[in-house]
Amino acid sequence: MSRSFDTTGRIPPGILLIRTLRGKDWSMATYRYMVLLITFIAYACYHASRKPSSIVKSVLDPDPSKADGHRQWPIGEVFSRREWVGSDPMRSKNKGWAPFNGPDGTSKLGEIDVAFLACYAMGMYVAGHLGDTLDLRLFLSAGMIGSGIFVGLFGMGYFWNVHDFWFYLVMQMVAGLFQATGWPSVVAVIGNWFGKRKRGLIMGIWNAHTSVGNISGSLLAASVLDYGWGWSFIVPGAFIVLGGIVVYLFLAAYPEDVGFPCPHGFEASVETRPSDEEAQVRKGDLVEGTTNTVPRYGSASRRSVGLIQACLIPGVIPFSLCLFFSKLVAYTFLYWLPFYLSQTEIGGEYMSVKSAGNLSTMFDVGGIVGGILAGYISDKLNARAITAASFMYAAIPSMLLYRSYGSVSKTLNIVLMMIAGLFINGPYALITTAVSADLGTHSSLRGDSRALATVTAIIDGTGSVGAALGPLLTGFISTRGWDAVFVMLMAGALVAGLLLSRLVIAEITEKSCKQMPSFSNGQQSLGGSHDQYYINLAFFLSFFPFKPKKKKISTHPHTRYLDIP
Repeated sequence: MSRSFDTTGRIPPGILLIRTLRGKDWSMATYRYMVLLITFIAYACYHASRKPSSIVKSVLDPDPSKADGHRQWPIGEVFSRREWVGSDPMRSKNKGWAPFNGPDGTSKLGEIDVAFLACYAMGMYVAGHLGDTLDLRLFLSAGMIGSGIFVGLFGMGYFWNVHDFWFYLVMQMVAGLFQATGWPSVVAVIGNWFGKRKRGLIMGIWNAHTSVGNISGSLLAASVLDYGWGWSFIVPGAFIVLGGIVVYLFLAAYPEDVGFPCPHGFEASVETRPSDEEAQVRKGDLVEGTTNTVPRYGSASRRSVGLIQACLIPGVIPFSLCLFFSKLVAYTFLYWLPFYLSQTEIGGEYMSVKSAGNLSTMFDVGGIVGGILAGYISDKLNARAITAASFMYAAIPSMLLYRSYGSVSKTLNIVLMMIAGLFINGPYALITTAVSADLGTHSSLRGDSRALATVTAIIDGTGSVGAALGPLLTGFISTRGWDAVFVMLMAGALVAGLLLSRLVIAEITEKSCKQMPSFSNGQQSLGGSHDQYYINLAFFLSFFPFKPKKKKISTHPHTRYLDIP
């Protein structure tokens, strides 16, 4: 059986149908737009299916002391209206839902969240390796359908009248394992289709799916809450199952599967050309029997790398540890910011839990801008570590300003919140997308080995541990005051930046060496000390922003032109 035949057999059925109806194939640009759209929808579905648990907390555990906003779960009523929650029949008649309506109800809900995040983090490492071993389209669609099933089963506990805590705990744990399939898969698919040029900007824009998924999931769960809290799980669960079917039908996980060359190999051949020929590549005719010069390796012809081998890729460990602290800071804001706003006097008054939740979305708006900006800057500078570290360092004064002056007025609070979100979520988005894709296609990987999903899983899995640890620590530290919490967050941002110091120094050194003129051919005509003098002078002058004039320093045939002001 030929490779091309294997590749054709892996074309998604929806694309085969479209080819038959149109009579011709799409261009590379069209496929890329399709991949961006489908993966955007896919991961938005993942995030949408995670939101119901936060929406129904106030229904499962309707303690009157929490209904006022005192010690309430931070994002319980962000999008759901207070009267919706109050009109739920199970809350008014049964006063909640056993086993979550007892004195330890809040702790049980917290245990479910921690169990979900723990299984999600651990499952990430396994899912990453499986994603590089199996067909990404099938793996991603199976993960989405499995997630939808177990999210829906959690909601079925309402209709089956289940009051066993272990039932809900197991449903969330298994759902966490299936949820771990999402991020490594979608990043790997994007990395397969896009080369390094403009990857940071593209992924920065694409990363907005997180906020879109959070908002849509909250709206879906809140819209059906009046019919019973079980529907708040079933509807988002059905939503992600539908998304999994779309992925199975239309997602081409690899360019080779539909007859295009891998962008990583092709990119090297056009890197030195003045025009961007990569965007102009078009696939040859799909006439049976026609010889295609483009190698088609397909989904299953590459070999995956092991977990240890992926960890040895230069940069994987530093970026993983950096994301640990970056996610610790970001997820602390995600889970605790609405509660902080409801407990802080802003402009001389306290706001309701609902208003605090709505106001906290400005942090995500700033994060979207930060992700796009970080991607664009890293593309322009060709320096991922410098960009990520700079954003983390800038996050320290932004959090200090927010804590110090955010209570002056609501307008100033929004502005400072968006600035903090920009610098906090910027490197988080950059590392989980463009950096993961860069390292997954690192030059140290020889041949057709695949590490995109594995590297993404290692980096984001390590970050997910920090995501679980940050909100947990905040619950204890906040009892000493919010100043202590912000000190912890600023310390986390500082450590995140410092962990990239070695990579930052390497990038600065590389750029400094590129700015120094080459004297290798002229050293024979210039004396040693004279030569070193001009090298040092050129290095010193390279830091000044004036426009140099070229003056000849020698008439020797091997002389070089030196930039002198």
